[in-house]
Formats: sequence, structure tokens, C-alpha cells
Amino acid sequence: MDSPTATSPIRLTALAHGGGCGCKLAPSVLQQLLAGQPVAAPFARLLVGTETGDDAAVWQLDDETCLIATTDFFMPMVDDPFDFGRIAATNAISDVYAMGGRPLMALAILGMPIDKMPTETVGEILKGGSAICAEAGIPVAGGHSIDSPEPIYGLAVVGTCPISSLRRNSGARPGDALILTKALGVGIYSAAFKKGALPPDAYGELIASMTLLNSVGADLALDTGVHAMTDVTGFGILGHALEMARGSNKRISLSVRDMAFLARAAGLAEQGFVTGASHRNWASYSENVSLPEDLPIWRRHILTDPQTSGGLLVSCSKDRVRELLGKIVAAGYPAARIIGAVEDGEPELRVAA
Repeated sequence: MDSPTATSPIRLTALAHGGGCGCKLAPSVLQQLLAGQPVAAPFARLLVGTETGDDAAVWQLDDETCLIATTDFFMPMVDDPFDFGRIAATNAISDVYAMGGRPLMALAILGMPIDKMPTETVGEILKGGSAICAEAGIPVAGGHSIDSPEPIYGLAVVGTCPISSLRRNSGARPGDALILTKALGVGIYSAAFKKGALPPDAYGELIASMTLLNSVGADLALDTGVHAMTDVTGFGILGHALEMARGSNKRISLSVRDMAFLARAAGLAEQGFVTGASHRNWASYSENVSLPEDLPIWRRHILTDPQTSGGLLVSCSKDRVRELLGKIVAAGYPAARIIGAVEDGEPELRVAA
């Protein structure tokens, strides 16, 4: 494989103070900001708003169909502009799939330091985003661009789904099993990449994970055995599982040994390649998470590691979990694993080694 910087005359990551979903505000900061905002209760057709920290807003169109709307953008975590565009687009479209929908179209969100980047580089970012949209079967129908001090790219995406197929992060039921569809460790890999310590084969593994569309979510939502879904992104597996626990008012138990990690994630985490977001995540929600006393700090960092374009966390009937897992793997997600369970109890996380 060629060096990831081979097609770019500049290092995109050198122009940004952060990258990928690691740019997200810490969960505690976001909660404070949203706490002072007006509720959306007067809008009867707004089926999903900000109340449970779900992946997208949902508006009822008629008795059978709803509209899903989301936006997602960030700064580069890789240097190849085409790859950056692909990653950002995959990540943005994921929110629609996580709600059980199918995307219809996208609008580009672009902010670039035009005095520091050639137009050809910006063009490659846009081409990367368009390539993923084409893979998802949707157009980039427009967008907005500004001159900004750091490179920013993403999409606003709209989609639809039958109301009966809408899946929220708040529908988990006691006795459910939890499936995670992708391996963890994206933030750790990006931290190593920024310091020139990520081998070429690991870079290929990273890109393959982040550009794999979560389209299986739309198919899973058609199954009545699937009760809740969310995509795992900037808050890490602990943060997004905790959102599911809080939204569902249930306790969630996770098993570290059952989770899939990117091939070098453990070794790199042990060497100290972690993001600042990992520390911010833990500081935000640690009081609601119970970890084994002997869990190594580097393993905790994998659990709080911000995932850019991460997998889907799926809560489903325990008696259907093996069947559903088989379907997910067959659909092209070989790292999918059963990683936990939903229980009655206070909304918190309990993690077993």
C-alpha cells in the first residue's frame, strides 16, 4: 500500500487541532449546553428530538412514514483528502441507518483554510464524500462552504423509514442481548497515525473500518426482534451504551473479553497512543460506570476511545441474537460480536473483564 500521504502535498492533520469524532464536545459539556434549551414538546409530529441524545431527528410525514434528518462534520484524522472525504461521509450517513432508515440525499458542509490548501486537495475531499454517497445510492444535492482556519467536512443527510421500523437508542428491554457490529480502536489508531507510529497495514485496516457503511441497520430495523439501535462514535462504547441505558431506563452489562478490537489496538493503547477525547469521555461519565478493579488503564482507554464511523450497538431479543448476529456477519461485518445484556435496574453500566 502507498503511504497515506502520497496523494496529498500537505498533512491535513497538521492543519487541525483534533480529528474525526474525537472533535466532539465531551458528554458532560454537551449535557450542560442542551439543558438550557427549550423542549420540542409542542411539535406533535416531531417523533425524536434531543430528549435522549439519539442519532438523528425524526419527523412524522404521514400515518406510515417518517423523515430522518441529521448532520455530522469534523476535522481530518488522516492526511489523504479522498480518504478524509470518504470517512466523513460514511460517518454522517450512519445516523440515518442507526435510526432504521434509508438515506435519500445529502448536502455537503465544507470549511477550508483556502490560503493553506490547494483547490485540488479540497476537490479530492469532495470526491471522496461523493464516492461514499454513490455507494449508498444517494446524491450530494448541494451544500454550503466557508473559509475557515481549520479544514472541516461533513454532510447533512435526510432519509425515511416506516414508522414501524423506527429504532431509537431508548428501546432496550430487560433480557435483551447487545451486539456491536464493528471492532473498537479507531481513536487509538488515529493517535498513533498522528505520531507516525501506525504501520501501513494498520492504516488500511483503519480506513476499511471507517468507510464501511452501516447499511445493515436499515435491514435490522425491519425485524421485530430488534428493539433499539445507536451508532458508537465520539463518546466511545461506554458513552453510547450509557446513553442507551439512560434512554431506556435500564442497566446495561458489558463484557470486555467479548468485544472485537482492531488488530493493533491493544498494543498501541499499552504504549500510550490515546486521544484527549478518551480522557474527557471518562471524566464525563465515570460515576455511572462500574469497572473491574483490576482492569488495566490501557484497556479502559479502549472502552472510552472515540470511534469515528464506528459500528452499531444493537439491542435485541436474547432468543434471536445468534440468528441476528449471523445475518450481520453475512452482510459484511465480520467483527460483529455479542458484547453484553440489558437488565432491570438503575440506568448505569457494569463492565466485566
